[in-house]
Amino acid sequence: MLQQQMVEKVVVVNKEKAFIYIKKDFLSEKQFKDVSKKAYGNTPNLGPHFYFEIGSVETFANDLKEAQSSFKSGEKISPLYETRNDVFGDILSWVLPLVLFIFIWMFIMKRMSGGGAGGQIFNIGKTQGKLIDKEDIKISFKDVAGLEEAKEEIAEIVDFLKAPAKYTKLGGKIPRGAMLVGPPGTGKTLLAKAVAGEAKVPFFSLTGSDFVEMFVGVGASRVRDLFKQAKEKAPAIIFIDEIDAIGRARGKNAMTGSNDERENTLNQLLTEMDGFGTNSGVIVMAATNRADVLDKALIRAGRFDRQIFVDLPDLVERKEIFEVHLKPIKLAENMDINFLARQTPGFSGADIANVCNEAALIAARKSKKQVEKQDFLDAVDRIIGGLEKRSKIISPNEKKTIAYHEAGHATVSWMLEFASPLIKVTIVPRGKSLGAAWYLPEERQLTTTEQMLDEICSAMGGRAAEEVFFGKISTGALSDLEKVTKMAYAMVSIYGLSKKIGNISYYDSSGQQTGFIKPYSEERAQLIDQEVSKILEQQYQRAKDILIANKEKVEKLGSELLLNEVIFKTDLETIFGVRQWKSYEEEQLLKLDEEKEKSKKIPKSKKNGKTA
Repeated sequence: MLQQQMVEKVVVVNKEKAFIYIKKDFLSEKQFKDVSKKAYGNTPNLGPHFYFEIGSVETFANDLKEAQSSFKSGEKISPLYETRNDVFGDILSWVLPLVLFIFIWMFIMKRMSGGGAGGQIFNIGKTQGKLIDKEDIKISFKDVAGLEEAKEEIAEIVDFLKAPAKYTKLGGKIPRGAMLVGPPGTGKTLLAKAVAGEAKVPFFSLTGSDFVEMFVGVGASRVRDLFKQAKEKAPAIIFIDEIDAIGRARGKNAMTGSNDERENTLNQLLTEMDGFGTNSGVIVMAATNRADVLDKALIRAGRFDRQIFVDLPDLVERKEIFEVHLKPIKLAENMDINFLARQTPGFSGADIANVCNEAALIAARKSKKQVEKQDFLDAVDRIIGGLEKRSKIISPNEKKTIAYHEAGHATVSWMLEFASPLIKVTIVPRGKSLGAAWYLPEERQLTTTEQMLDEICSAMGGRAAEEVFFGKISTGALSDLEKVTKMAYAMVSIYGLSKKIGNISYYDSSGQQTGFIKPYSEERAQLIDQEVSKILEQQYQRAKDILIANKEKVEKLGSELLLNEVIFKTDLETIFGVRQWKSYEEEQLLKLDEEKEKSKKIPKSKKNGKTA
């Protein structure tokens, strides 16, 4: 274009860009068709028509001069230099960073002021507790089956929150805390939620480990923030699950200069619980299954005023729990809930819920329309023993040994008054076991010498059966021997049930005694070993005597096991007759069923105190 003298002028703007203007006479040519008119309408484009970055101004001027070296003096073009200011761009260049800085600052401040999890480094000192609003809590005491005594005691806490003036006007003080103590899965958290649901107050839920962090001072800061939020929403409940994570007893011999973060957190918790006013309306509830390791300052009156023990459900309570969890399940007709309760000794509420769910899954897997009794039995076996291993290769001789081993257990326990009554025996391999027997342990508060001896004798029945019927013993009694050895040592060295040793207990309730140091001499240790061996030998001989006296019935039971692989209590009653001793729980269950039947027969008019 320059060589053909089509360029009218060249304008250099801000020493960065060169804008090219084409002469009007040449704009009509085809090569300038795209730049001859403006983007909108037919108005001629007067320029600039082209532009480009020039780099260095001096280099551009020299290149332009050299390109026009053959031109006449009147035809040469000299570049025009202009300086232009972009007002909008200048404003944007300093406003945009400022706006961005303000936005980042507001974001940081929001993160620093916000509580709860997820705040990274800025809210590391904030509580990790989850606030469940009173409107979201749908659980009440009706949803908690069993635990009648615990519910009665904990119901008072609801009354405290609903009507505190009822107690304060008489000079009483609202309790500051309640500790729920019991094995895992017994309903401690459910009870705490039921309290919040009944009282209709905000519920802060967190675990003891939520206070623990790698930074010093974080735990104490989270405790302060938790109580601050709870006071703002008072009346409220703070529930700390697994409080033993921060509430363990403080050490007496701490290293000089050491800073135990857990102890700092515990100290702050003690201060907060004893520091806020009695009328603040905040009640602290906690749950643990290790109350023995808690600091005494934590569980003293004035902090956790009440300790509520939540134990494993007994036979009657298991029936009530089954009734709750079976409501959403489509059951087969005439389902015996009493039978299900008997099949689950030692199960917690969470275990029973798992049984019901597992039974429904098993029924669905088999494409059934209803959940049947066998599905529940399979679910119990699955949870206790693991998956069935029918493909496991077992020789006929081994299978017969296993069958007679389990038959020995069943027979001896059936013939002893204080042994746990049998529920079910199986020789189907599950998990690591080749066979198993289920018993219904009696709910005892005290155990006598006779009861412990009967339990030991029952456990020895398996090995005794092997010797009586095959003349040789196997390694299949490992778990039985481990159990009876521990029981015998407990009788002699802990409970003082040995006449030769006397009323002496070497039990350490503090848990501080190491296994390397024994609180007795070598001579006493030998005497303890002799007494233990004597107890085990006597009960082993006793088990053999029982089996020899009932040899034909044991053989019949062993044959039934080999044939069916599983036998129940009814099968034992067919062979041995009805067991002459009944457990207290079974009697209570029968009594409750009789009362329910009687109440069904009473007309409604009589129940209401009216006559027809």
